[in-house]
Amino acid sequence: MTELSLARGTVDRDRALRLLQDYGVYGGVVVLLLFNFVFTPHFASTENFRTQAVQVAPVLIVALGMALAIGTEGVDLSVGSVMALSTSLLSLYLGYGPWIATLIAVAGGMAAGLASGALVAFVGVQPIVATLALMVAARGLALVLLPQLKDVHDPGLASLGSGDVLGVPHLVLIAAALALFVAFVVRRSTFGRQLLAIGDSRPAARLAGLPVRRVLVVVYVCSGALAAIAGVLATARLAASDPTSLGTLMELSAITAVVVGGTPLSGGRVRIGGTVAGAVLIQLLTTTLIKHDLPLRGRRSRRPW
Repeated sequence: MTELSLARGTVDRDRALRLLQDYGVYGGVVVLLLFNFVFTPHFASTENFRTQAVQVAPVLIVALGMALAIGTEGVDLSVGSVMALSTSLLSLYLGYGPWIATLIAVAGGMAAGLASGALVAFVGVQPIVATLALMVAARGLALVLLPQLKDVHDPGLASLGSGDVLGVPHLVLIAAALALFVAFVVRRSTFGRQLLAIGDSRPAARLAGLPVRRVLVVVYVCSGALAAIAGVLATARLAASDPTSLGTLMELSAITAVVVGGTPLSGGRVRIGGTVAGAVLIQLLTTTLIKHDLPLRGRRSRRPW
């Protein structure tokens, strides 16, 4: 009888931990919202909510790509540097028009993702090593292309960075659309099922005949593309290209949002809804600390994106 009770207690504890891992992030968001509604002056205002949503959009977009990489039991440490590379390319080719420059910037991010994905899939380099190398290389290339901050004056980019539709900023709409698209791919597509199978057990997926190498390359290409899109949007919002600081520590914010949102580092699962909530939680926590004049240890008080 005692052994049965202990077994039940263990099962209940495991279930509680699983529920906390899956849904605790939503509880954290609710708690922070309630705290700020009560104790933070002027928090419950339309302008404040708009500001919070605009600031969280680049983090969310980068975190979506990071979630795909972590779902394959990998990681992408190059996302911040890819943002810097994209802003350099955007500024360099802006003379050809904002859309051409944006396509070139996103193509640069995809090329960086292709390089890291090839190292992981074909050479067998560990993801943390491959993307760390790309982190250094992409930031260095960005600084070679654009050694210093440069103002960006373009009506198209200005509209993208500060415009809205029915009061909802373009940045927020783009981030929401990308989150819905990635969620659909993960949950409903063959590629998404292959991705989760590879993260659960790469040898088993290979024995089952799944295109492991191709999926891994596509995952890192997508991560690079999403990071580049975030870089373009951040540049449009700031009206300036600054490869020296844009994307700094973004990889840590993205990993935190993904893991806090319930996606395990061991791979095999991807929780896009949790990733969205994780990004919101990070933004709310940062805002709470700033509003109440508390120190941000290990983080900048002002984000460079």
